Amino acid sequence: MSLEATSGVLRSGPKIGVLVPFTNVNLEPDMQLLCPPGCTMHFERMGGYDADAIPGADQMAGLGSSDLSESTRLIAGVRPAAVLYGCTSATLTHGVQFDEELARDIAAHTKGGPNSTICITAASALVQSINALGVTKVGFSSPYLGEINDKAVEFMAASGIETIARADIGRELDNYGQGELTPDQVYDLAMKVNKAEVEAIVLSCTDMRSVEAIDQIEKDTGKPVVTSNQAMIYQLCLKLNLANEYLAGGQLLKNL
Repeated sequence: MSLEATSGVLRSGPKIGVLVPFTNVNLEPDMQLLCPPGCTMHFERMGGYDADAIPGADQMAGLGSSDLSESTRLIAGVRPAAVLYGCTSATLTHGVQFDEELARDIAAHTKGGPNSTICITAASALVQSINALGVTKVGFSSPYLGEINDKAVEFMAASGIETIARADIGRELDNYGQGELTPDQVYDLAMKVNKAEVEAIVLSCTDMRSVEAIDQIEKDTGKPVVTSNQAMIYQLCLKLNLANEYLAGGQLLKNL
């Protein structure tokens, strides 16, 4: 028997690069929780925004268009099979075309050695995962300011997804405040959009502790939940044909 097998930690699968906004404290734990068997997660932080400012549409748009050359150069060092762009609002605020172009640019600059690299953005993962569930009417909850939610609704509408209800936390949160929301607060935020016509509940933000609330929300509503981090893992598994052995992640990951 190999030493790798006896160690209980198999590392024979693809290496996954993750670009993380530098104040985000929840994306990394979620990625480790949901990491596909055999894969390893490798993180690189990115800047381009003021940590002390309220994250409005202008700030998030600035992050989306910021210079990623150093971050992509460093994450390319692990020769990743895929790179996850871990900020939803940064591309929601720019629109679908920008999101697609950014993904192509990141993939081109993080090519995994002799192999090609794919890039999955959080925003596109949300939309593609909603589509995979076969639903078109959603409830949208986030910790964002209203102006970012407006952009998010437009982004999803461009892909044929109708937002029936939407909710935010009801007060301005700074970059650290978003990450400090508890799973119970996320649950309450989700229940605000649990209207009769809603077919699925969307929880947008890679720094919100949504993954921990998925199972309870689905149990109490009978509706699938799609979150930014869970959706990126779902798309990663589809695109790289990875196995599903998840204990968390709700109906979406159970459908792999």
